[in-house]
Amino acid sequence: MMPPLSPMRRRGELVALSGHTGGRDGALVGGGFLPELHQVLANLGRVLDEAGLSKRDVIKVNVYLTDIADLPRLNQPYAEFFGEPYPARTAVAVVALPGGARVEIEAWAVASPR
Repeated sequence: MMPPLSPMRRRGELVALSGHTGGRDGALVGGGFLPELHQVLANLGRVLDEAGLSKRDVIKVNVYLTDIADLPRLNQPYAEFFGEPYPARTAVAVVALPGGARVEIEAWAVASPR
């Protein structure tokens, strides 16, 4: 059963993207933290595209990690995905994430007026 949420919601120019984990075809990708992170970023990119937004529209990101020691490994793929100027970011360690995920990322974006 799908959880009761929307992948993204728009209110005026503000767009909130729900947290995304490294799932593909209903299951987490294998291979550890980095493959999972790359899938998280791909999932976020897909939702941004579907909303008519780009990575440059993202202004704030919240990152949830089950192991804060993974934070340094997050930085390079994250930087390559978003590019400069980077969104504001908060990263926190959590006890667990849905489906056994190691990383979850949610984002806020600002859309150009329609």
